[in-house]
Amino acid sequence: MEQLPKEETIALREKLIGDQMAVLNTNNRFLHDNIVVCAQKIVSTLPNKLEVCFFVNSGSEANDLALRLAQIHTGHRDVITLEHAYHGHLTSLIDISHYKLNLPGGVGQKKHVHLALCPDSYRGRYRDNEYSMEEIGTMYADEVGDLCEKSTQNEGGVSAFIAESLLSCGGQVIPPKNYFSRVYEHVRRAGGVCIADEVQVGFGRIGKHWWAFQNYNVQPDIVTMGKPMENGHPVACVVTTREIADSFFNTGVEYFNTYGGNPVSCAIANAVFDAIENDNLMEQALIVGEYLLDSCQTLAKKHKQIGDVRGVGLFVGIDLVDDRDTRKANKECAQIVVQRMREERILVSADGPECNVIKFKPPMVFTKENVDEVVAMLDRVLTEVKHKERLDAKIKSLQNLVPAIIEEHSNKGQRPVRPIYKENIKSI
Repeated sequence: MEQLPKEETIALREKLIGDQMAVLNTNNRFLHDNIVVCAQKIVSTLPNKLEVCFFVNSGSEANDLALRLAQIHTGHRDVITLEHAYHGHLTSLIDISHYKLNLPGGVGQKKHVHLALCPDSYRGRYRDNEYSMEEIGTMYADEVGDLCEKSTQNEGGVSAFIAESLLSCGGQVIPPKNYFSRVYEHVRRAGGVCIADEVQVGFGRIGKHWWAFQNYNVQPDIVTMGKPMENGHPVACVVTTREIADSFFNTGVEYFNTYGGNPVSCAIANAVFDAIENDNLMEQALIVGEYLLDSCQTLAKKHKQIGDVRGVGLFVGIDLVDDRDTRKANKECAQIVVQRMREERILVSADGPECNVIKFKPPMVFTKENVDEVVAMLDRVLTEVKHKERLDAKIKSLQNLVPAIIEEHSNKGQRPVRPIYKENIKSI
């Protein structure tokens, strides 16, 4: 079949969405073709056992439902989550989002929530300048195993381990390759289920696979997805196994979501799927992502403020530091970069526990030309920061000299004045 020109393809997608808006938009009590097609598209990208879809309106709703599924299926309540993680704005999710609960005005850590260390090999407890990546993955994963034992001994029982497959709010962290497989073993041995939060990192962003968890050769029990699924329109999804879905169904408590999976939302989600596949956006994410990573690593050779560059596909982070040896975070530099880039009409943000990691998660239509523009501007901004730091250092040096100069002159005192006697005064 001959492929339509790109402009005609886009027009056709827009027409399909517009036609659906004009015909019908109802709640999901009534089955319609769009929701069936959408579910088929989703499960075709996932491992075989992940076959039941629940449609919702947002990533937060998806993660909330995922916790509910896990707790009903296991009969346990405890949740293991990661430090610096964020999973959504609902009450149940703020409780497990260290990124929020740990703030001064946060809710604090609840009894049923267990925090595992963020598997950060650059600035976490176990670092790549001290251990191999395999050792780091094992040590971080075994921390989760310890929490599983703790939960079991306290008679709480693990219902779920939940984590983003790549940690976004934690600072664009790429877990070691062996991390998730070992974690999943610990969790399942304790009777819990494993939830992969793909809300930010799924839908082909990493280039090699549809889902970031597939980069780790693991199979979650529940997968949540949102954000890119709708390209700005409110639709999200939870996908799980038949066994877990049956546990949920057998409670007799019907699941219902008024607008989750409505005909218009699913028409849009289907159009997004078509765009990713037909426009080869996964391949583009892989190629352009590698180019972005290489360009940022080249930039690091020029600017000592860049301590680390890490990423997969179009998910890249630049860790800004005061000192490369100590890896001390440079939050001030990150703030300047974000502000100056915005002034130049380029939107980036800073994240991580110390807000010093510049995040790049551009649209999947991002091109190499876009990369060149962004990296050139970042080069210019970091050069400005370098000049500012030098100027600030000179000013500080001069400020430190001023008290010393004053003290030196004070110690010298005044030049002695020769006394004047009356006999030395001549009359005029």
